Amino acid sequence: MRLARASVLRLSLLALGLFVVGTNAFVIAGVLPQIAHTLGVGPGTVGYSISIYAAVVAVASPLVSVTCGRFAPERVMATGLVLIAAGTFLAAAATSFPMFTAGRVVAAFGGAALVPPALAAAPALVQPAQRGRAISVVGLGFTLAMAVGSPVGTALADIGGWRLPLSVLAGMAAVLVPTMLFVVRDVPRGAGVNLRSRATVLGDRRVVFAIAASLLMTLAFNMVYIFSAVITHDATGGDHTRLAALLLVYGLAGVVGNFLGGRLADRLGTRRTLEIVLAGQTLAFLALIPAHGSYLATALCFALSGVSGFAASVAIQVRLALIDPRFANVALAWYSTAMYLGISIAPLIGAAALPHGFPVLLAAASVSILVAVIASEVSHVRRRDYDEEARDQDLVCASATRS
Repeated sequence: MRLARASVLRLSLLALGLFVVGTNAFVIAGVLPQIAHTLGVGPGTVGYSISIYAAVVAVASPLVSVTCGRFAPERVMATGLVLIAAGTFLAAAATSFPMFTAGRVVAAFGGAALVPPALAAAPALVQPAQRGRAISVVGLGFTLAMAVGSPVGTALADIGGWRLPLSVLAGMAAVLVPTMLFVVRDVPRGAGVNLRSRATVLGDRRVVFAIAASLLMTLAFNMVYIFSAVITHDATGGDHTRLAALLLVYGLAGVVGNFLGGRLADRLGTRRTLEIVLAGQTLAFLALIPAHGSYLATALCFALSGVSGFAASVAIQVRLALIDPRFANVALAWYSTAMYLGISIAPLIGAAALPHGFPVLLAAASVSILVAVIASEVSHVRRRDYDEEARDQDLVCASATRS
């Protein structure tokens, strides 16, 4: 069953919004030296803005879901885009690091307003049997932000300075505001979101362990991605072009994994999908240890990691949306929190492991994935839940149709 054309359009606009948020987070890494030189601070100081951005989104996402739950999702997302545009313009115009940081914080609050309702809207806009594919389409925005947005932003900075890519992102956010209001309308709402609703969601062990799995997965992915230059040094010889090619392989494989994760979740269920793709992710990390001296072998490991990692991200979101669809928006807001916490913590753990050698870092990432597998299994082991009931109902309907 294919997605309807109208659904594809709305899902694609949501994906574009997430592309702006994701690129806004990742593009700073590629222009750190330029920003540091302009603002008169060290690259490490500017690097803190990445953690600040991720931490603000992580903390603010659940708060926004509580305070804005009574409003139409498209209005909340449009407001988020306004904040992203304003904050990113402020950062682009900054003449001091405090001003730059203030702009990043404003943009982060915009991301907190946009991401949770966008993720929650995806499964609500389609039929039950298409939820996985819908989430994969919207999640493609984050995938392309890492695969395309960050490299293109870095290239734009080489042409017109670091202010140019930030200005382009701010402009994209501003253009998306009216589009989001008029095209992504009438999004079905879940139950009212308040503090009691949030407490109810966290009272469900399945949600808590699925959120834990999300955090551990994101932590592992970013530990390897952030320190990929060190991990692949023997294979690339320190050549930035060869490293860029590896990251492109990873990003393109992630696009494949993004769609694969949605289709597998729809066909096999989230539990089996996560078992398969997380096993693939662990294999990719561990295989990098003996493969580190070979460029081809390293590229194959990066491809497997991209497919597995992004497929897992989609599958865990589907899982959270299906545990209790009444509170899917709240559960996915917690997913956003977990994801950005993983991004903010990854540099700290990676930096602690790296002095002992990159194999220790890869082993730590693999352990994080294995613990994520355990958390995922616990999330699925309980009473018969909506995921299974809905799947059985779909099978019954399909059988009746054939009859």
